[in-house]
Amino acid sequence: MATSLKNLSSFDKSNFTNCADFNVGIVVSEWNREITENLLKGALEVFQMVGIPASQLSIEWVPGAFELPLGAQLLCQNPKIDGVVAIGVVIQGETKHFDFVCQGATNGIMQVMLTENKPIGFCVLTDNNIQQSKDRSGGIHGNKGIEAAVACLDMIKMKKKLML
Repeated sequence: MATSLKNLSSFDKSNFTNCADFNVGIVVSEWNREITENLLKGALEVFQMVGIPASQLSIEWVPGAFELPLGAQLLCQNPKIDGVVAIGVVIQGETKHFDFVCQGATNGIMQVMLTENKPIGFCVLTDNNIQQSKDRSGGIHGNKGIEAAVACLDMIKMKKKLML
């Protein structure tokens, strides 16, 4: 496992000194809300640390991970939004439903990112059990919401640099 015994959620705040004018959308799944709220908290901490005011953050809730692509697309279609973070959790069950939801959410989010030409930080946990999700939403493996927020900021910076 790539994150075994590692916390990958630390980042250097000094790399994000010119982010205060960024407008970011966040789409969050209501399913497994205990976990998604922790992931959202991690993302919001990053945006606060880099100086993005709460008034420049748009947070929208969708029923589950399968609805994340449309939620992200609707946010991306807002011309003010520079990038989006998509937050969800899918936990393995006894049926193939897990595979279909994971594949649909992943492919859908990637398609939206490329179609809308806006960065989307991907924060969809696909874990075998609830403990793995807890470990990745503020537990021993850090908070993947932090990592997705940082990735989104990195890509917004890159886009602004290249699109001048």
